[in-house]
Amino acid sequence: MDRKHYAIAVGLMVLVGGAAFGGQESRKDFSNEARAERDARMGWWRDARFGMFIHWGIYSVPAGVYDGVPQQSVSEWIMNTAAIPVAEYELYAQQFNPVQFDADEWVTIAKDAGMKYIVITSKHHDGFSMWDSAVTDYDIVDATHFKRDVLAELKKACDKQGIRLCFYHSIMDWHHPDAQGLFYPNYNDSGRSSPNFARYRDTYLRPQVRELVEKYDPAVMWFDGEWIGDWTEEDGKNLYNELRAMKPSLIINNRIGKGRAGMQGMNKGPGYVGDFGTPEQEIPPTGLPGVDWESCMTMNRSWGYKACDNAWKSSLQLVRNLVDIASKGGNFLLNVGPTPQGRIPRPSVERLRDMGEWLKVNGQAVYGTSASPFDPVEWGRFTSKPAEGLIYVHVFDWPKDGKLTIQQLKQKPLKAYLLADPAKSELTVRTSEETGTTISLPEKAPDPISSVIVLQLEKPL
Repeated sequence: MDRKHYAIAVGLMVLVGGAAFGGQESRKDFSNEARAERDARMGWWRDARFGMFIHWGIYSVPAGVYDGVPQQSVSEWIMNTAAIPVAEYELYAQQFNPVQFDADEWVTIAKDAGMKYIVITSKHHDGFSMWDSAVTDYDIVDATHFKRDVLAELKKACDKQGIRLCFYHSIMDWHHPDAQGLFYPNYNDSGRSSPNFARYRDTYLRPQVRELVEKYDPAVMWFDGEWIGDWTEEDGKNLYNELRAMKPSLIINNRIGKGRAGMQGMNKGPGYVGDFGTPEQEIPPTGLPGVDWESCMTMNRSWGYKACDNAWKSSLQLVRNLVDIASKGGNFLLNVGPTPQGRIPRPSVERLRDMGEWLKVNGQAVYGTSASPFDPVEWGRFTSKPAEGLIYVHVFDWPKDGKLTIQQLKQKPLKAYLLADPAKSELTVRTSEETGTTISLPEKAPDPISSVIVLQLEKPL
């Protein structure tokens, strides 16, 4: 059976098995799980705090330039923003031959950076599939000269190195004729435009996502493109339950439904489907107690590889972003955009190496921590491990007079020491009801980016 007929057969099986996607009365509603079940499922993800986002596809070939003109948009949107016809855009697949791709090297870079999971684009909005999909020939094995399944290779490398593999998958599809098409007018979610969208949903989108879960056992499915008018909250809830029925431990972001409030990423209100919020290119100003969220961010301006984008964030900024996010109870999903040859750009590798070096010393103050019990301060941030009575004080600006005062902390710690000090030599601490807790520090900061003081409390705050 060829792929076209296989896709039709799979679509029919999905339709029959699901008793029509919109009316799955017999399917369990996994969004109503007990708190203990949710905590057990989300536990590893909450502890991880730091993951790698990978935007990679055939859009890396033009690298932000079309017809000799650099595009202002991010590179992975070039098909849409440059209005490239489908037949012409497909030619990039024939030029995509990433012979320098090395899954073990990529996973090692992530692991050495202190990242605990990887989220890679299985399919972006351009519709090109980055695995050997049985549902389509528009994929990396059948449409390129490369002929290798990068998701299968990454899965093997991740399993070997103890990193969890996850997938980003676009609900929208500029390539598929039954989806919104290239010039889809509903970017702002105003109405519907594709009379055959349900056919795309049930014979293409759902079979592909099911295939990913069955073949590669991802830890997270990270959806995007949900803002299109043809996708509904009911569609999102049905797909959420379908995938959780396949893998009950699967974690799925809030972009599977319609709840996301723009780039802020958090849900507009209660009742929307999805396990965690997804702020994009921003960090919430305050913590969000009892809410799971993950801030995704680029290292420069573009998600996919863009040759002319050299606006790199510094290692200092990236480490402090990680600390800021952890102090507010969130995860940091930091992006890399590999080249069409299959290499992670050197500036990304250098910054990830710096972050890994910082985490080798200070990771205890990030992994498995909870949000700060205090409001943010100008000179730094706080993370905590309440069950252990620990507060981690992240000092960005080392006090010139050697005295650090924490006004919010009124109880004297049992012990205070620098996390970078292997001997855990005790620091002098004085506490008063009027001024709070003052810690006497060495003249020089252990780390110019962020130095961590550990406070062991007699009782949790």
